[in-house]
Amino acid sequence: MRIARFAKAGQDPAYGIIELSVDGGDHPDTIATLTGDPLAGGAVNYTGERHELDDVRLLSPVIPRSKVVGVGKNYAEHAAEMGGAVPETPLIFLKPNTSVIGPDDAIIRPDGCAELSYEGELAVVIGRICKQVPVDRVPEVIFGYTIANDVTARDWQRSDGQWFRAKGSDAFLPLGPWINTHTTIEEAGRLSIETRLNDEVRQDGSTSQMVRGIAELISYITASVTLLPGDVVLTGTPAGVGNMDPGDLVHVTIDGLGTLSNPVVDA
Repeated sequence: MRIARFAKAGQDPAYGIIELSVDGGDHPDTIATLTGDPLAGGAVNYTGERHELDDVRLLSPVIPRSKVVGVGKNYAEHAAEMGGAVPETPLIFLKPNTSVIGPDDAIIRPDGCAELSYEGELAVVIGRICKQVPVDRVPEVIFGYTIANDVTARDWQRSDGQWFRAKGSDAFLPLGPWINTHTTIEEAGRLSIETRLNDEVRQDGSTSQMVRGIAELISYITASVTLLPGDVVLTGTPAGVGNMDPGDLVHVTIDGLGTLSNPVVDA
C-alpha cells in the first residue's frame, strides 16, 4: 500500500492511498482520500473522495512527531570516499522536523554555505512507540519505507565539528513521494538506489551494501533512544555523493518506492 500526504487547492492537507492506473501500468494516477492520520492511531477509513494526481500536490508523506535519526557512514565505499573507515559502532545524528520538505519542494542553499551535497537514502518510518527493541522484533515497529535525500552542507560539516547545522538546516531533508507499507524488511534490504543530478547518474547502489542492516540499526538506536510513531530513521547513503548547485534538479529513485525529485535554489 502506498500512503501519501497531499494538498488540494483550498483544502487542508490530507492522507490518501495511491492507486495504480486501471490498465495495470506502473504509473499511479489517482489518490483515494482517508480520514485522519494513519500514523496517529485510531480508525482510518476511505472518505469516498478521489483525485487525479495531476490535480493535487504531494507533500512529505510524514512530518516526524519528534525527530529524524540519521546514520552516518553505513556504506563502506561511501565511508572511504569521505576519507575514513566504517565506525566500529553506528554513527547516529539528529535532523529536526523543520528540515523536512516534500516532493518538488526546493532544497535551499543557506547563505554562507559553499558546498551543498546530495545523499540518496532509504528511510524507515516508525509505526509505534518503541524502546529496546530486539533485532528479531524490529519488523513489528516499522510502518513503512520512503525515500530521503539527506542534504548536507559539507563545508559546515567540516568546520563545525558536529553535524547539527550541516545536516539540520531548513529544507535539508526531502522525503517522499509516499510511504510503502507492504515492503518487508527483507525486501527493503535489497533495493536499488540511484541518485541523478539533472540527467547524470551520480549514485548507483543497493541497500544490500549497508554495513549494518535495518534491524540492527533500529535495535541499536532504541537501546538508548525512544522512537515515536512517525519518527524517521535514515539508513545511510551509497558512494557517489557530490555537490549540487542552485539551478540543479536532483532525483533519488529507489526500486519499488518511486522517485523523489527536488530543485536546488539559493536562500
